[in-house]
Amino acid sequence: MADRIYNVLFLCTGNSARSILAESILTKNGGGRFRAFSAGSQPKGIVNPFALKVLESYDYPAAGFRSKSWEEFAAANAPVMDFVFTVCDNAAGESCPVWPGQPMTAHWGIEDPAAVEGPDIQKEAAFVAAFRYLKNRISVFTALPVASLDRSSLRAKLAEIGQSEGASSPRNSAA
Repeated sequence: MADRIYNVLFLCTGNSARSILAESILTKNGGGRFRAFSAGSQPKGIVNPFALKVLESYDYPAAGFRSKSWEEFAAANAPVMDFVFTVCDNAAGESCPVWPGQPMTAHWGIEDPAAVEGPDIQKEAAFVAAFRYLKNRISVFTALPVASLDRSSLRAKLAEIGQSEGASSPRNSAA
């Protein structure tokens, strides 16, 4: 079980900002134990340039990301997910596809940095905050002894992570 690689899908509505940040963070910080993916219920078709700028500034992977539909991960030939995390409140409230393999799910909502209006410095600051919140949550997640926790304990820990600093709503789980 120690060699097991867990598949993790981060969901948002547009798959242009928060879910992309989370995918990059887990890709770099997952210690080879996790394979990260991201998708959206209504993908925008482009990745927000501020997301890529912040990733690059913190030396995280920023190349090769694309905004894609969550339907890609519900298809028969898609990787089977072990975990599915919604990172925006809209995606958490939508009817998700049926995920093969019955993954563990949780809602880790944070405010949408792409919704911030004003000068570029304010927009970038919102993306930095989102990056920090997601990085903290992913750090706690990757430190969990996933293989040794029963489903109920793991579900509770995942919900607790979603309520950490920066949480956008009191919702505990979704997806």
